[in-house]
Amino acid sequence: MPRRKIRVTGAPEAPLRSALAALRTELGVRGAFPPEVQEAAERAAKAPALPAYDATDIPFFTLDPPASTDLDQATHLSRQGTGYRVRYAIADVAAFVVPGGALDAEALRRVNTLYFPDEKIPLHPTVLSEGAASLLPDQVRPAALWTIDLDADGRTGAVDVRRALVRSRAKLDYARVQRQIDAGTAEEPVALLKEIGEARERQEAERGGISLNVPEQEITERDHTYVLGYRAPLPAEGWNAQLSLLTGMAAADLMIAHGTGVLRTLPAAPDGAVARLRRTAVALHIDWPHHMSYAALIRTLDPHDTHHAAFLQECTALLRGAGYTVFRDGVLPAITTHAAVAAPYTHCTAPLRRLADRYAAEICLAAVAGQSPPDWVLDALDALPRRMADGARVAGTVERECVDIVEAALLKDRVGDVFDGCVVDVDEHRPTVGTVQLISPAVIGRIEGDRLPLGERLRVRLAQADPGTSKVLFTVA
Repeated sequence: MPRRKIRVTGAPEAPLRSALAALRTELGVRGAFPPEVQEAAERAAKAPALPAYDATDIPFFTLDPPASTDLDQATHLSRQGTGYRVRYAIADVAAFVVPGGALDAEALRRVNTLYFPDEKIPLHPTVLSEGAASLLPDQVRPAALWTIDLDADGRTGAVDVRRALVRSRAKLDYARVQRQIDAGTAEEPVALLKEIGEARERQEAERGGISLNVPEQEITERDHTYVLGYRAPLPAEGWNAQLSLLTGMAAADLMIAHGTGVLRTLPAAPDGAVARLRRTAVALHIDWPHHMSYAALIRTLDPHDTHHAAFLQECTALLRGAGYTVFRDGVLPAITTHAAVAAPYTHCTAPLRRLADRYAAEICLAAVAGQSPPDWVLDALDALPRRMADGARVAGTVERECVDIVEAALLKDRVGDVFDGCVVDVDEHRPTVGTVQLISPAVIGRIEGDRLPLGERLRVRLAQADPGTSKVLFTVA
């Protein structure tokens, strides 16, 4: 599920950042690594297990936000006959992490990188995740190298994955790439990002898949108050995301064909969740005809539009319920697809930030080699969904609490003000308590009142907003 992206700037001692620091303490989030883990990481950084296959002649590039240094993926795109060849190199964390060792044990505890609006708590020590294992430019790195051939329409053909040494030639960022492509000055392989990305987007539309272009909320401190702004994703970000989806789908197909794997699965959204989203669409003046599918509607939305941006934030709710499903010995699970992808899919492209990806890579490498996955993978497989679910709960708590803190900070000087909103949910056991979505700013908060007209617009008054002690609370005006 896409994270609700919120970025906070300002001095560490600013009230909002102080509240976020207090949240990390309250949740027991462990930032620093134990000495034995840090020492193991430093040793591993100096002596990784390197593969024999050398692919350093391929001019890979990475594409990430400008400040990113934990670079999981490097890309090379080329034409192949009438179609295309996608080479996608994924950081090989297993080259550094010994099964059963201190690094492995710590990764099993952490499960995911945790994202706070002002900083991140990494899965692996930064000497690896932002250093020796990261696909930084002009550095030789071990990787799982995917080679995926596509036809002229972007449909998948031959697939291969093997361990390889790779070397990125350039660390690119989305804004720069977008400018070059828009101006027609981008050269191959970068120029092919649009061509291949759009072809894959058309494939996604045909199968009924959904990609949410959720805007990033940015909170900045100005004149001792906080201001909310939005940054809509660039098309280049969507094209790049399609390469990750392509690889995850190819990996899932490999696992299914060879009878052992860990899939990322998501059942179809329940009717109640869709009905709730329709009420939000009405409140935000978004035209959603009853004959139009949710997937079709998403493709009509403009994340630059504030009403559409608010709606896209709510759309992430339909992606809740995703989990990891393991199978072995050729016995497939009842559900093999991810409803948003509209195809079998697995997580395999972010091993520096997500535990499951390291296991998925090993299973796929073994499948292509015609071998059984390593024993350490098979031994851990059955417990992996529960472990990932536990990690997801922690990440979800972090996200929810951060949103509450940030929204309280945004509104802290407006207690008593009246806003336009819509009640998008009412507690069935307590009809005087519900959830309200403001029209502007795109804040979602608790509301209390004797009459909460579900799905209707109404005026609401801000009763409380304190980022340090309480969440946002509204009442009917």
